[in-house]
Amino acid sequence: MGTNSKIEWCDHTWNPWIGCTRVSPGCDHCYAERYASRFGMAQWGANAPRRRTGQASWKLPLAWNADAVRRGVRHRVFVESLGDFFDNEVPDELRLEVLQLLALQGHLDPILLTKRIGNAERFLTAHPDAARLFASQVWLGVTAVNQEEADRDIPRLLHLPARVRFVSMEPLLGLVRLGGQIACGLDWVIVGGESGPQARPMHPGWARSIRDECARAWTPFFFKQWGEWNPFTGRVGKAAAGRLLDGVIHGGVPSAISLRRAA
Repeated sequence: MGTNSKIEWCDHTWNPWIGCTRVSPGCDHCYAERYASRFGMAQWGANAPRRRTGQASWKLPLAWNADAVRRGVRHRVFVESLGDFFDNEVPDELRLEVLQLLALQGHLDPILLTKRIGNAERFLTAHPDAARLFASQVWLGVTAVNQEEADRDIPRLLHLPARVRFVSMEPLLGLVRLGGQIACGLDWVIVGGESGPQARPMHPGWARSIRDECARAWTPFFFKQWGEWNPFTGRVGKAAAGRLLDGVIHGGVPSAISLRRAA
């Protein structure tokens, strides 16, 4: 399963399998679980089988890469929007199969976002070829919805090989200070509020604080959405709430120049 993405910070989403387990307060109202359950795509939770998607899905990266070559551009592909690439229930053999396919698509930037950075550490230590691919091609990020997760997982991310290291703070559930972690190697920060029927509101001061830290460190900042709640007009729905932060759309993404410098 994959498509041109409605997620603002990527061009496509690709799901070589579907399914996951809740491990964080950010998972409480998981959109992926809700979506998969609605269409009967996969079971959720520990010890539940993850459903591998079909051949049509696995051919999509080839088509996207060919299109990027023709147009002379690069496409950002979010891998596993309906799961976690480092989910406990997924065997390394399947992860390696995905990476072998992506390694041949030289005009794609694979984006992997995980809540299980410890599994990523183990996998990359066990598979040196995969680690080399991560260093040359993969954008690797952690989700951190509160200060505890940021303090625990970002330092571990910064010690791993990756073309881009980033943090996604969505849904942002409290005030988080990134401090020196930005200067120590974070290449990108994404912030967003929660959507869905049980969405929790995000205080504007939380988003402003991270925006300002990124500005001081010259780190690209992407404000994805307010979610269901606009802090000034109440619960109005994701579309109406929009993504203006103090009247500005923040769409920062690591640039080609910065990526060449990091290589």
